[in-house]
Amino acid sequence: MILTVTLNTALDITYRVRSLRPHTSHRVTEVTERPGGKGVNVARVLAALGHEVTVTGFVGGATGRSVQEKLAVVPGLVDALVPVGDPTRRTIAVVDELSGDTTQLNEPGPTVTPTQWQAFQEAYEVLVPSVHAVALCGSLPPGVPVGAYAGLVRTAKAAAVPVLLDTSGEALRRGVAARPDLVKPNAGELAELTGSHEPLRAAQNARRRGARAVVASLGAEGLLAVTPEGHWRATPPARVHGNPTGAGDSAVAGLLSGLVEGLPWPDRLARAVALSAATVLAPVAGEFDRAAYEELVGRVAVTAEVSAA
Repeated sequence: MILTVTLNTALDITYRVRSLRPHTSHRVTEVTERPGGKGVNVARVLAALGHEVTVTGFVGGATGRSVQEKLAVVPGLVDALVPVGDPTRRTIAVVDELSGDTTQLNEPGPTVTPTQWQAFQEAYEVLVPSVHAVALCGSLPPGVPVGAYAGLVRTAKAAAVPVLLDTSGEALRRGVAARPDLVKPNAGELAELTGSHEPLRAAQNARRRGARAVVASLGAEGLLAVTPEGHWRATPPARVHGNPTGAGDSAVAGLLSGLVEGLPWPDRLARAVALSAATVLAPVAGEFDRAAYEELVGRVAVTAEVSAA
């Protein structure tokens, strides 16, 4: 069992338009709705890969009920979301069919009270000892302390459960100091954390700040991993075009599934890159094109990287 934490769950709404132009009206050609938030996307990909997953975080209002109804039909997924009074946020992705570009609009999320935050922490402490890995993913909703992830990392480590952190800004900075087993920033988040724009040097810096291993998303260039076992780059065989929403979350699912299955790092990275590319080819976040994944995973190039230090 894998536990994913999404403190700022969402109802992801994707609009497809023929061509997105500012200051004009648009006719929407297709609308899809899916349960979302980074950890929820991770959980749905893990479930599709055959893993049992528990989803926790906050959920509220009519939007939250819609999220839970949609999660209830996902095989292998257990809903352990904690209720709040304010409604779950919505995220709007507008896909321009002509260019292939996606415009994202993200609401801030519900305000979490101190009592609700305490209730979540108590529920989390009960869940953690029974799982094989934890993923802490996404932004913090209003009211949740900026050091929240650091505390959740420490709880997992106290239970000897491997923990992955995927967030940004001050939440990432404080979370890294709690010594998670793996952090997965993108290049911009890594540069903000370390002050370095050279990915390998920045990833090594992030390890010195507390992360046991760092896997950085480099967009179309794939992944860079700096771990105690070695340094690698994993590159997709070709650039893919489509909706990139959720591609990083699929990479997290690949890394987590590889961790609990005991795969060596190069195999974990190949899986993560292939899943990420196959997600770009899928219509909505939290899904991937299985045929593309199976075709790509054996073609991902994983090469050893020379240390920058």
